Amino acid sequence: MTPRVVVVGLGPGDPGLVTAAATAEIARVQVRFVRTVRHPTAGLVPSATSFDGLYERSATFDEVYAGIVEALVAAARDHGEVLYAVPGSPLVLEDAVDRLRRDPRVATAIVPAVSFLDLAWRAIGVDPVTAGVRLVDGHRFEVDAAGERGPLLVAQVHDRDVLSRVKLAHEDAAGDEPVAILHHLGLPDERVIHTTWSEIDRTIEPDHLTAIWIPRLAAPVAGEMARLHSLARTLRERCPWDREQTHGSLVRYLVEEAYELVDALHALDPDDPATVDALVGELGDVLYQVEFHSVLGEEAGLFTVADVARTVHDKLVRRHPHVFGGADAATAGDVEVAWERIKRDERRDRGEAPSPFAGVAGAAPALSFAEKLQQRASSRGFDWRSTDGPLDAIADELAELRRAAGTSDAGDELGDVLFSAVNAARHLGIDPEAALRRAANRFRDRVERTIALAEARGLDTAAVAQEALDALWREAKADLRGGGTDG
Repeated sequence: MTPRVVVVGLGPGDPGLVTAAATAEIARVQVRFVRTVRHPTAGLVPSATSFDGLYERSATFDEVYAGIVEALVAAARDHGEVLYAVPGSPLVLEDAVDRLRRDPRVATAIVPAVSFLDLAWRAIGVDPVTAGVRLVDGHRFEVDAAGERGPLLVAQVHDRDVLSRVKLAHEDAAGDEPVAILHHLGLPDERVIHTTWSEIDRTIEPDHLTAIWIPRLAAPVAGEMARLHSLARTLRERCPWDREQTHGSLVRYLVEEAYELVDALHALDPDDPATVDALVGELGDVLYQVEFHSVLGEEAGLFTVADVARTVHDKLVRRHPHVFGGADAATAGDVEVAWERIKRDERRDRGEAPSPFAGVAGAAPALSFAEKLQQRASSRGFDWRSTDGPLDAIADELAELRRAAGTSDAGDELGDVLFSAVNAARHLGIDPEAALRRAANRFRDRVERTIALAEARGLDTAAVAQEALDALWREAKADLRGGGTDG
């Protein structure tokens, strides 16, 4: 005889809504399981084994549902028949029940039950068929609701993280769209809270008896950004490499991806689709780093990707009073001055000690770091009055470096030479990073061309005389039309 699992529903929470058929099966089947005891009517199933421990041990819900099925199949084989009680209805958002029904190892009997849906329609006063309501699992909202405007009833929003993910999925929300939070329907502490889209993750501490009613959205729920966030969470849960990463271990990848993005920006040719595709790919890689760090923040309960998006949005609005307020800024220079002033005011409001160098990233590349320090010092009067000063300083520092060659001071003196070169570049209106990168690229191209010329003549650049190498170098420069002096 095929082992049998009898599945009953415990209703939405009110004991009076548990059906007589469910009560009869609970009394008849002696080996009993409940999905969770964290439900108001779970006590109606005496001597039952719960799967709450499985929830705590498992990394993903998929592992939980698979574990429930395996445990129920094993018990049914041992005892012939077992009972499995679930909150609400067995036919609404019960993944393990769906898996049981498809499992050929057991026969599954479903005892229908009242679900939270009946109470939801009563609470919001709609006929779901007439209104065309779609039921969506909060854990899959970003994917399943993509392209939808509503009406939507969102279930399984059992914590603030899920609420934040739902909110983030609607990228085009104005924030004032009306929504209702349905909490503990049918219980003495039932609450129907009418709020707005921007407040859905700040209004209440949700639990497994919380749902969201969305009558209509002005624009469809966006899909791509939310799908990416969902993917980042899945990889974190299921990929061994992703599971090992920390904020610290990811730093090198963020820096590498940023540099690869810079290369793609420099290579961009609007008339060449391949370079456009390359740029899109590199932008995506950097965006994924933001997603990855946000997932780590969510796990630790520190912040969500919604917090990241909201923070940068609000900061940009705050720092553009000429766009969103009454301030005036006629030129880009006016904007930069106002930007720095607002940043200083923000640091003051946070109680930070005043410093002209506050906010300068110490981890920035050395050229950028030096340039930013010089810019900040210049705003306080610490600067040369003309380009002659920094150009003369380079000559002075080179002389000091020559005198220090071979001593322990050589490193410091070389640093002074480079710092003076950055100062000169700033006064000449030259980006020192870009200038050095161009020089490095010219050097790379000339070395490659010199090697190619030598190999075409059967020569080894590492073995030829210096005079011959110099001649090849000059020829390579001429071929590449590099110009300039030898070096």
